[in-house]
Amino acid sequence: MKSIKVALWGSLGLISLLWLISEQASFAALAGFFDWRNVLVQYSGVVSITVMSLAMILAARPRIAERLFGGLDKTYRLHKWLGIAALVVSVSHWLIAKGPKWAVGLGWLERRGRPPRPHLPDGSLQQLLASQRGLAESVGEWAFYAALVLMVLALVKYFPYRRFFQTHRILAITYLAFVFHAVILLKFDDWTRPVGLVVGVLMVLGSISAVLCLARRHLSGRPVAGRVASCEWQGELATLAVDIQLDAGWPGHQAGQFAFVTFHADEGPHPYTLASAWQGDGQLRLLIKALGDYTRTLPDRLAVGDRVVVEGPYGCFTFAGEGKRQIWVSGGIGITPFVARMQALAREADGKPVDLFHCTGQMNDAVLGRLQEDARLAGVSLHLYWRKRFEVRHLLETVADWREADIWFCGPAPFGRQLRAALLALGLPAGRFHQELFEMR
Repeated sequence: MKSIKVALWGSLGLISLLWLISEQASFAALAGFFDWRNVLVQYSGVVSITVMSLAMILAARPRIAERLFGGLDKTYRLHKWLGIAALVVSVSHWLIAKGPKWAVGLGWLERRGRPPRPHLPDGSLQQLLASQRGLAESVGEWAFYAALVLMVLALVKYFPYRRFFQTHRILAITYLAFVFHAVILLKFDDWTRPVGLVVGVLMVLGSISAVLCLARRHLSGRPVAGRVASCEWQGELATLAVDIQLDAGWPGHQAGQFAFVTFHADEGPHPYTLASAWQGDGQLRLLIKALGDYTRTLPDRLAVGDRVVVEGPYGCFTFAGEGKRQIWVSGGIGITPFVARMQALAREADGKPVDLFHCTGQMNDAVLGRLQEDARLAGVSLHLYWRKRFEVRHLLETVADWREADIWFCGPAPFGRQLRAALLALGLPAGRFHQELFEMR
């Protein structure tokens, strides 16, 4: 989370600093309300297109971002907060531009006469841009209304995922409209200053990313087709186990990573943690909990032989750490990455002792037997909390040298936050607690 905050506030601070450096010479000439209003319109516009560009670049899933922020889950969390920042700043930009006009109409402000426009050489680029100001203002205004609705819908968790998937891509179109708006309306002199150069580069990269998103292409994780090899409905656990046989092209994955899987084109891709270690045979296993409207329908809709598309792998929940031992804590379907890791350790041990604390309210004999066998083959000490509340003291009492361990957690977010806060309060370094922010919106 720290890297996300640094990236968010750092980008806002840097572009603000560059804008101040570029505009400092013109501040002395500001004489009244409308002069300041014009400056604020420029500033809010520069900040808005900057954070929109960064959000659009991250939407293309560049591999470097995943490495910088510790996984695609963190990258998407930054993407979300950049989107929220863009929403707040763009609304401010719109109000600063429109508000004085409304105030003049209501008689609260006196209309100022327009200053004479400078003469621009015929046929110059500056004259061409100036001639498009009216069109750019209209395009930007209507794109703002569309983006406002789409961004608000993206933040509403009750908005169906498939509709979110279908509508969120339209933001790429509104972004391209904002780029046109910004190119025309940014002060011409700023294009040769640091702020203009940075904004220009970001808009180019953002535009490329927008086109990729519209074409449903990403900078990492090439899609690979496959078919459903088997389905097993685990009724007591409300979980569907799906085995997939991939066609050629899957690059392999590490235990703990996830992939975007498309079972039905009308629904679009969903992220699922991979529940099997990679053995080079093209086989993947997913454990899909019936938590939402779509996942509840999968047992009836999915059949052996159905074609699927898998894109990935993604994520940095890969059990790398400097601790002398590892402690795993899972809740419910959060056991998935640990199942894959136990399979990997059964084939190649890393020498680190591991304790797995699994908390669940549902279990059946067959699943329990497989879990115990996986733990035995991997040399993992399994501690099962079935219909029994897990507390931090259980971990402390079971693993005496827990301070020397890396803690890996996967499960309900509130559970993870409580566990992390308790362990950090007892002296665990923050970098030793690993948790995926498994929310893609």
